[in-house]
Amino acid sequence: MSHPSSPPDVESAAAPVADERSHSSVTDNAARARPRAALATRTEGLPARARRTLQKVGQFIEQRQLDQADQALASIHAIAGDHPEFLRMGGVTRHLQKRHREAIDLLRRALKLAPGDALIYTNLGSVLRASGDYDGAIAAFARASELDPDLAAPWYNLGKTLAKQLRVDEALDALDHALRREPDHVGAQIARADLMIAIGRIQEGASGYRRILAKTPQLVRAWGGLTNIKTEQLTDEETATLERLYAAPGISDTDRARLGFSLGKTLEDKGRYAEAFSVFCAANAARRRELSWNATQFSRGIDSIIAAFDKPPAHTADPALGREIIFIVSMPRAGSTLTEHILATHPDVEGADEIPDLGAIIEEESKQRGRAFPDWVAQAGAADWERLGRRYLERTARWRKDSPRSTDKGLINWVFIGAAHAMLPGARFVNCRRDPVETCWSCFKQYFDRGQVYTYDIGELTTQWRDYDRLMRFWHACYPHRVYESVYENLLADPDAEIRRLLDFCELPFAPACLRFDETRRVVRTVSAGQVRQPLRRDTARTPAYGELLAPLRRALGVDQGPATSLSDASA
Repeated sequence: MSHPSSPPDVESAAAPVADERSHSSVTDNAARARPRAALATRTEGLPARARRTLQKVGQFIEQRQLDQADQALASIHAIAGDHPEFLRMGGVTRHLQKRHREAIDLLRRALKLAPGDALIYTNLGSVLRASGDYDGAIAAFARASELDPDLAAPWYNLGKTLAKQLRVDEALDALDHALRREPDHVGAQIARADLMIAIGRIQEGASGYRRILAKTPQLVRAWGGLTNIKTEQLTDEETATLERLYAAPGISDTDRARLGFSLGKTLEDKGRYAEAFSVFCAANAARRRELSWNATQFSRGIDSIIAAFDKPPAHTADPALGREIIFIVSMPRAGSTLTEHILATHPDVEGADEIPDLGAIIEEESKQRGRAFPDWVAQAGAADWERLGRRYLERTARWRKDSPRSTDKGLINWVFIGAAHAMLPGARFVNCRRDPVETCWSCFKQYFDRGQVYTYDIGELTTQWRDYDRLMRFWHACYPHRVYESVYENLLADPDAEIRRLLDFCELPFAPACLRFDETRRVVRTVSAGQVRQPLRRDTARTPAYGELLAPLRRALGVDQGPATSLSDASA
């Protein structure tokens, strides 16, 4: 079935330097330092026609005209097919087409011809990272940094990849290397600020974004990073600057949409709810026009999953297989980060965050069988499920190097609970629920860098919530002793009792530290990074302040009773 998963990271696929807008420069961006000579040097030894064609290929890749890039490469294959730059550009094109195995093969062939080429190693690292081979990516970026230590980009890519693996000290060291070589490298500056937020140094991260904006106030990504700190509010001066940028003529629809999410959050913080609502609606409409999503097709996919698992499939014979895994499932913005943070405070649990492994394994199996999930479920036997379960444990073993148990809160995992239970019958599933109006409104206010494409239209968003709700009710009925419902509002009302119940369900001994989760220092890579480091607050509901403006959302969710608080009351 089609599902709203996150696409592979193609950042810096084509070059060692990640351009802040496209992340796709193709020429050797030593480029800022030695721009014009780069392509000529890289195509040395080729006929003039091939050199001109490769230049065009670079332009096609920059513009994401990948079919044209393929055609141009094919036209010179006979005269350039064994040249490392030809192979490199072919690898970049395959990577952007998400044909990662072919890309890796082409880039490895290029390295055999040019084993000292830092750019090819950087491109290889990007493809390996996108394919999920983080160790291989780190090795490739590290080798590129050794080969050309004065170039900022390999250090930047190395730092970002290390950060994804929670190797914080090494990541900071690599990013600092990049910034020493290129102090104005915006990507490295933002990556460093992002990492500060993730490790709980909130004020340091906010200061990092503000330093960037002091030099480049029009940088949309920095505004997004700053306003995504849910515990941080903009000053009046910053708010005025953001309003001017949002209203400025000549900016792209994409940038205006992204600025709109930042401005909407800021206006809400200021109590300007009617204006915030208007800006959020405009930003979502613009964002939705950029994306492709078929809510009807997704709902049919949910129907097919329910039909496929209505009769329980065979599962691995070992009922304890997967006991070390705690899956945390939910809609976005429903409390899953908080739940994971509480569990990861336990000495026996490592929080792995939104890892893609479960969906990736299901997709691999579907490709191997030549049938989409869940069409092959009925044909899978106990040995198949055990093979997939052990593959999952192998892929995620890095998260259990220091702790016996780990979490997985991939946002699409709720779709795969039946498969995950067949693979790993010993696993636990924690379903995080929050008031549906609060959940959907919080999603509607959030710009997602990737995935969650259903959140930008109220009708599609509420349809998704209904699909999530009915499938989770189905899973609860199928696996009542393996699926636990953690209700956000109940956690706020009685955290001690709810946390104890959660630990009992996960078969974890009580740890007093879990009641003081806000004191835990760990990497949190979601927009809730600031919130989970504060004591629980009971004033997190935002929808009452919008009054009748949210009546269409409530009606779509079947919530008849509107809030008592009116817009005018909230603004007073």
